[in-house]
Amino acid sequence: MNINITLIGQMIAFGIFVWFCMNQVWPPIMQALEERKKKIADGLAAAQAGEQAQEEAQAQAEQFVTEAKAQASEIINTAQKRANQMVEDAKGKAKEEADRIVEGAHAEMAQELEKAKDELRKQVAALAVEGASAVLGREVDEKAHADVLGSLAAKL
Repeated sequence: MNINITLIGQMIAFGIFVWFCMNQVWPPIMQALEERKKKIADGLAAAQAGEQAQEEAQAQAEQFVTEAKAQASEIINTAQKRANQMVEDAKGKAKEEADRIVEGAHAEMAQELEKAKDELRKQVAALAVEGASAVLGREVDEKAHADVLGSLAAKL
């Protein structure tokens, strides 16, 4: 192997090139790598914080849903109680109205019954007068015998 000046020149040029790269090229590359490393670490920390925030938000949402279900259940129970109360009130009012109608019907029936009895008494009295006049062979004066016919009708 011959060592000549070209080889020595190449070694010196290579040394200068290495020195230049170490002083001028290597620091910006390392700085860029450090910045990139820091950005990645910050991104991972942010992702982890985001996941934790998401878990907290999900827990809070579940709590809200649970509270909303409890409130809805309470509202439904209140509405159901109120509906039952309204039904009971309506039943009471309907019963009172039915009792009042039945009472009115009884009163009207009693009145109609008395009217029918009076009418029947009048008819019986008229028949009695007619029967008596047929039996006696002469006409009985209704006006003259009104007291007798009235007491007879009252007995019927």
